[in-house]
Amino acid sequence: MREDITADMYVEEIVERFPEVVRILTRLGVICIQCGSPVWGTLKEAVEVAGLDIDDVLRELNEDTGKK
Repeated sequence: MREDITADMYVEEIVERFPEVVRILTRLGVICIQCGSPVWGTLKEAVEVAGLDIDDVLRELNEDTGKK
């Protein structure tokens, strides 16, 4: 059974376990893996900094990882 991505997961953990979501996070402006900036904290914290709704982001991420 696949585990869902949750708001309290650390971004590093998400990227490690679900590398396919990097393109979504980058497109949304949540993180910038390509620029080499370190990413610290939880997904919820990163989404708040980007000014996005955590529920919308979680829905998109989990729908994408659910396709696999």
